[in-house]
Formats: sequence, C-alpha cells, structure tokens
Amino acid sequence: MGAYVNPIYPYKSSTEWMTTPPQRKPLIVIGAGPVGLACAIDARLQGLEVLVLDDDKTVSVGSRAVCYAKRSLEILDRLGIANEACGLGVSWNIGRTFLEEDEVYQFNLVPDAGHKRPGMINLQQYHVEEMLIARALELGADIRWQHKVTAVTPSADHATLTVETPDGTFDIEADWLVVADGARSPIRRHLGLDIEGRVFQDRFLIADVIMKADYPAERWFWFDPPFHPNQSVLLHKQSNNVWRIDFQLGWDADPEEEKKPEKVIPRLKAMLGDERPFELEWVSIYTFQCRRMTDFRHGRVLFAGDAAHQVSPFGARGANSGFQDADDLMWKLGLVIKGQASEKLLDSYAADRQFAADENIMNSTRSTDFITPKSRTSKTFRNQVLALAKHHPFARKLVNSGRLSVPSFLTGSVLNTPDADAFEGNMVPGAPMDDAPVQVDGQDAWLLDQVGRGFAALHFVDAAPDAQTLTTLLALKQSAVPVNSLIVARQALQVPGFPVLVDAQGWMAKRYDARPGTTYLLRPDQHVLARWRSLDSACLQAAMGRALGQVGTQA
Repeated sequence: MGAYVNPIYPYKSSTEWMTTPPQRKPLIVIGAGPVGLACAIDARLQGLEVLVLDDDKTVSVGSRAVCYAKRSLEILDRLGIANEACGLGVSWNIGRTFLEEDEVYQFNLVPDAGHKRPGMINLQQYHVEEMLIARALELGADIRWQHKVTAVTPSADHATLTVETPDGTFDIEADWLVVADGARSPIRRHLGLDIEGRVFQDRFLIADVIMKADYPAERWFWFDPPFHPNQSVLLHKQSNNVWRIDFQLGWDADPEEEKKPEKVIPRLKAMLGDERPFELEWVSIYTFQCRRMTDFRHGRVLFAGDAAHQVSPFGARGANSGFQDADDLMWKLGLVIKGQASEKLLDSYAADRQFAADENIMNSTRSTDFITPKSRTSKTFRNQVLALAKHHPFARKLVNSGRLSVPSFLTGSVLNTPDADAFEGNMVPGAPMDDAPVQVDGQDAWLLDQVGRGFAALHFVDAAPDAQTLTTLLALKQSAVPVNSLIVARQALQVPGFPVLVDAQGWMAKRYDARPGTTYLLRPDQHVLARWRSLDSACLQAAMGRALGQVGTQA
C-alpha cells in the first residue's frame, strides 16, 4: 500500500508575451481541471489553437470527482482517453441502499445489453486529470502552469486577461475565453457575475482509504448503520485499492477537529473492523450547494463546469455535467471560430446547458433533501419510506440515496427540428444518442464510434440505396459543414463511398424505432437533431440550417 504522489508539471516562462500592445490569442481556457482540459482537447481535435492557463502546477489533491457516468465515458471516447480511464477505473452498474443492515433498494444503471461502456466507473480525479493533460499535450495544446489570471476585461470582440507569473505580470487578449476555474471561480467573482441557489447546512467527511477488501464493485449507501447511527454513509471502490468512504456528520461538526486522524480512524474501525489494516490517503470535510449562474455566456466569455453551476455530490452530477458542458460548447465554438456559424449559435450553448443545470440541480436537491431532511415533515416522510421499503416493493422506488447522473434530453433546444412523423422510443430530437453494437466491414464495432465528432446522418435501408438517395447523402458529405453520412442495414451491403453499419443484432432498429427510409440527423455532441421516415434533401438542408443557429433564439 502507498499513497498517491502528485506529479509536478514544469513552469514555462511567457516572457515572449510580455509586450505592448498585448498579444492576441484565438482561444484561451482558464483552468486545467477536467472541464478546461476537455475543452482544450476538443479544440485541438478541431485544429484550433488553444492556450490553457492554470495557477497551480499539479493535478487535484484527493479523489474529489470519482464517479464517471456512461455518457462521460462516451465523451472521453471522442477525446481519446476512455480506454485508458476504463482500464484503470473500477466499472460498476449496481447500487445498493441499506437501512441499518437490511437492503431496501437496488438499481442497475445499464439493465440491457448492447452498450460499449458500463453505467459508471470509479476513478480518482487526479488520475483522470493526468490522462487529460497527457492527451492535451500530445495534441499540441499549450498549457502554462503557475499562470494566475487576476483580471479579465471583456470587450465587444475579445477579452483582455491580466496574468501573474513567477517572471512578472502581463496582459494578453483572447478572441474567445472559456472560464473553467472551478466552483469558487475567481473570474466569476472578479466580473461580479451572480450565482444563485441553495446552500445545504450539513457536513460530510470524505476518507480515501487504502486497503485490500473483497467488497464487490458496487455503490453502497447506508441510512442509520449500526457503525454510524442516525447518519448516512457511502462506500465506493476506486482504483489501486483505494476506497472512498463518506460519513455524514451534521452541521454542528467542527471541520478541523473531524479531519484529525484520531477522529477519523475510530470511525473507520467501527465500520471496517479493528483487524483490517488500512492507510489514510486523503481526508476532507465538505459542505455543498445547488446553484448556478443566471447566464453561462457573457459576450466573448463563456463559463463551463463548476464555475457555472454546482450541485451536491449525491448523484455524481458535478464532473459529469461539466464534461457535457464542454461537449456542447466546443463544437459550437469551433464552428464560430472557423466562420462556419454566427456567434448566435453560442446562445444555444447557454440555453441548452442552463436547462441541463436546472435539471441536475432539481434532482440533486431532491436527493439531498431525502438524505439530509431539514424539516420534521421531510424526515418523517424519509423514515416512513425507508421502513416501508424493507417489505414493500412500491416504496423502494421512492428511496433516493442519490439518483445517478444521466445526460439531459435537450428537447427544448432551438437547434432541434420537431418531428413531422410518428416515432416510438426515446430518440426524440434533443435526446443523447443510445449506443448499439454494429458491424463494419465484417468487424464488430460500436455505433457511437462510427458517428464520430462531427455532424452525422443515419439512413436505414433494406437494400442498396438508389441513385437519388446517394446523391442526397453525397451532397451532405460535400457541404460547407460536412455531414458524415452512414448507411444502416440489417445485412452487409456494398455502397461505394459510404460506410455501411450492419445492425445484425437489431439493437439500432429497436432503439431508434427505425424501418427502411428512416433518417436521423445528429449533432457533433451526439444528440439527435431531427428524424424523418423518409430521406428528403430540402428537410435535411433546413434542419442543418437550424442546427447552425440560423433561427431565432430559444424561449
């Protein structure tokens, strides 16, 4: 056993930028955490120059964001680190909730087959950050450590940053600025931007414990366990024999006192037993809040991740929603920077992700209220639900120990084209795409990998497409903003110039309610834009125009 040692990243001087007038960069990202790094990687994958500024010189301390949901893993696939993350992380789908020592509720994050990624992996945030840093550097992102941004002055067509370094202070300009500097966001506070919501009066102890244990790779949550009565406890398995244990302490707990080893170790021994050897890697006390900025876009300054919104840790919505912010933002920003869409498209980033933040805050608040009721009525309801759940299945659905992160269905997005035809199932305009197993050139593959990172069209057939269909699909591929056109069939076909996805197991047809002629148009972040029962060039062109922001703003 041995505790993790943070890497130290070298300082690189920026004296070449200490000029008057300030130099201009097309894109600057503030913050080298998971969200800022995801933005930087996405930018480089689009061929954009990006500069990342961070005031630290290492990755985060402690496990912090530890649960990465299936949707985040699909995003990390597109960024190029999902295989590494899943290889090191602990995969799991099952969560169990206990009252005292009795199990009262169980869930399965991926109840059906046909998905590349598990429902969740547990992996310490510092490992994820190391992987993201290595990937960003591999792609040519310019990351400058010990570069603290102390001021931002927005202008109509750029933002001016004041940066403090060991070699001195200088100003630099950004055509576009992404602020991903965390929940306390010095930049948000410097600009005087509002963030509203609710702060919860409770305290929790996080203990990262290095030990060998034979507990299964599942999420376990206890209400009122005998080893920590009248409170709650959460247990997660992480990589390298590190276990994450959260103890509810109550609002009156003294944070400094509770972090002391002489307070932490007895709690752990009561839970684990006196005979089990363990080592403390990290201990922290946290409180939490559910709140967000009113607007994530302020001209050329765009906020993402915890800088824009915060939730309680119950449900693992923090980092997961932050990755979805980056995924939504960067395809839109890339089109704007390349001159392929107007700035107006970025208003849809703010609208889409503010909607998602509200949804996450609502679910996180409900979980937190159930776990830590603050009124007599709430506590009575919670206790009665738990008591009934021990014996009655109907009550188990009401047990809320943290509804786990799922991606938002952006059904109200202004970019969507509403259905004109009848469809069944979940793949409505605005839905995040479901994955499915396919075959390509006789090899097993996955739908989301074939769709890739750009716009895409799926056209379902039962035979080789006719010339008019191929002409329409070819026009999409050759348009100013190319659309990756894919043929989907139940058996192998030869269609020169077009990839053919063979839906041999029928998962795509089932999940997308597809029959011959069905066509889907997809966003670069793999949300559905539009769908039709037949292929129509005019409908496709109109939907693409809408997707590029060539319509009014969202209500």
